[in-house]
Amino acid sequence: MAMIINGDECTACGDCETVCPSHAISIRSGVFRIDAVSCTECEGDFDEPQCLSVCPIDYCIQFLED
Repeated sequence: MAMIINGDECTACGDCETVCPSHAISIRSGVFRIDAVSCTECEGDFDEPQCLSVCPIDYCIQFLED
């Protein structure tokens, strides 16, 4: 699995981009996006996805279902 950012909820604060150890988060058209191929859900680096832990908006960042 990977993470996904709900563009309708994203405030483009940038908190998630700075904490991503796999550099899978970037901004496009004013909204942050997560590259599903690069996203590791922080496995091997942290116990939980760091983007989830810093995002100020509930339900903005979610697990992408296969």
